[in-house]
Amino acid sequence: MRFLFSLKTPIKPLPYYYLSTRLLSSSRFNNSPTSMAIPPPPSAKSVAAVDSEVGLAKRSWIKFRRESVLALYTPFVLCLASGNLRVETFRHYIAQDVYFLRAFAQAYELAEECADDDDAKISISELRKAVLEELKMHNSFVQEWGSDLAKESSVNSATVKYTDFLLATASGKVEGVKGPGKLATPFEKTKVAAYTLGAMTPCMRLYAYLGKEFEALLDLHEGSHPYRKWIENYSSEGFQASAVQTEDLLDKLSVSLTGEELDIIEKLYHQAMKLEIDFFSAQPVVQPTVVPLTKEHNPAEDRLMLFSDFDLTCTVVDSSAILAEIAIVTAPKSDQSQPENQLARMSSADLRNTWGLLSRQYTEEYEQCIESIMPPEKVDKFKYEDLRKALEQLSDFEKRANDRVIESGVLKGLNHEDIKRAGERLILQDGCTTFFQKVVKNVNLNANVHVLSYCWCGDLIRSAFSSGDLPELNIHSNEFTFIESISTGEIDKKVESPIDKVQAFKNILNNCSNDRRNLTVYIGDSIGDLLCLLEADIGIVIGSSSSLRRVASQFGVSFVPLFPGLVKKQKECGEGESSSWKGLSGILYTVSSWAEIHAFILGC
Repeated sequence: MRFLFSLKTPIKPLPYYYLSTRLLSSSRFNNSPTSMAIPPPPSAKSVAAVDSEVGLAKRSWIKFRRESVLALYTPFVLCLASGNLRVETFRHYIAQDVYFLRAFAQAYELAEECADDDDAKISISELRKAVLEELKMHNSFVQEWGSDLAKESSVNSATVKYTDFLLATASGKVEGVKGPGKLATPFEKTKVAAYTLGAMTPCMRLYAYLGKEFEALLDLHEGSHPYRKWIENYSSEGFQASAVQTEDLLDKLSVSLTGEELDIIEKLYHQAMKLEIDFFSAQPVVQPTVVPLTKEHNPAEDRLMLFSDFDLTCTVVDSSAILAEIAIVTAPKSDQSQPENQLARMSSADLRNTWGLLSRQYTEEYEQCIESIMPPEKVDKFKYEDLRKALEQLSDFEKRANDRVIESGVLKGLNHEDIKRAGERLILQDGCTTFFQKVVKNVNLNANVHVLSYCWCGDLIRSAFSSGDLPELNIHSNEFTFIESISTGEIDKKVESPIDKVQAFKNILNNCSNDRRNLTVYIGDSIGDLLCLLEADIGIVIGSSSSLRRVASQFGVSFVPLFPGLVKKQKECGEGESSSWKGLSGILYTVSSWAEIHAFILGC
């Protein structure tokens, strides 16, 4: 069980506006004599005030961060970072980039002509000169190779599509926007300059981002990285400053634009990010790569088994908090009589007090349990059996805590339809639903997806995924018991602890036929997932649970950020070592978002 108490803080009820707008927005609650007064949500004006403190360029980069992750995980970029990208592929990339940079410089020239401000003109001119310097670096590669790349390589369709987009934008040909014409006013021309910068800024920021990501990995290499010059250029203070200068210029040029015009810039920014991904993906990588994971997947020989936790891995809010608030919101008030033909329930006030008591007891005992299972000193070598034995104690604690919840009666009297409705409105982590949709709808992938959860009520999980058109997922969790659609307060216990989870994990694999090899991936966020994460061929930790890291590290488990881990794996692959994945290695990979998981497993 990892219910809301395991968040390590005393119970803090969800804001009622969250319940009203996301979970319980129905006439049943609005008209029920037991419904509670719901304050309004925070105003859109206050949210906009926060956004206005950040410039357009920064907001756009944050909004389309997913695209930067997808670019980072393309086979070309990963091989480049690892240093084992074949030189012929790099030569082809440089040739394409020469075509692109020439168009980039031309776009700056057109933007300079449209700018109405002398300072803006000077800034654009400086940025254009920086592009010409970048071309000189590319020419230095050509001189080293002793050949003319432009003559050797024809421009590919992804490069043409990107350059056409840039030059069309810089010429005022923006989809849905009337061109400025020959008699354009200075303000209309400035808009074109702003649009142009909106299409160019993502490239500058993305390359600055990649440069810094690569620079951080240089120390991992023994000897010289073959593409060190490329990395040093894009991680240099000069290039980083140019990226910031481009963003500042975009913010300046867009200050006087309307909301509709700012939306246009945002669309141009997003389109440029997608074209960057296409540009990287179009590079001819013919060597073996570790991304995407499904690239080497052969459904006839391999079986991809994807496992995931639910609470705070897939969700934004722990499901137990949702169930608790449904119980409190729908409970009768102290002065209300209850019908004789219904299960007797505590009043909403008594329920809230009881949850508070359970919360405090859980928090105190949980911390004590964690301290009791920790070895006195950090072990030198990972030993799975020692960790499993320690987590058996935690499992006993979790089951006792579940028993207390059942005995308290706090889960009694919940309506099945209310639970399903709450599940349908449950907010999932950004990118989670899209990832699973891509997996289950890819018939060629033939993947099996299983969700293993401590959640007290599997119907909540099924409703959450069904609302995202994902009824195909296999859910393994506890279940409420109902009498005429009303919960009795009892739980059909199936998955209560780390030991239960890993046993369910093994049972699922044991029930698979032996005609194919299983490749297992487990995605989780907490101590309850730890054994499954380690048993899987690839264990991915999402989020930043301090207790998970503290316990696992003390038992010799290593946490490696996914991208650097893949770079190391790719380097080993290039040196002739096996790139296969194997469980019980004691290594877990960490990510900050589902975008990374998507990029690694499925690619773009």
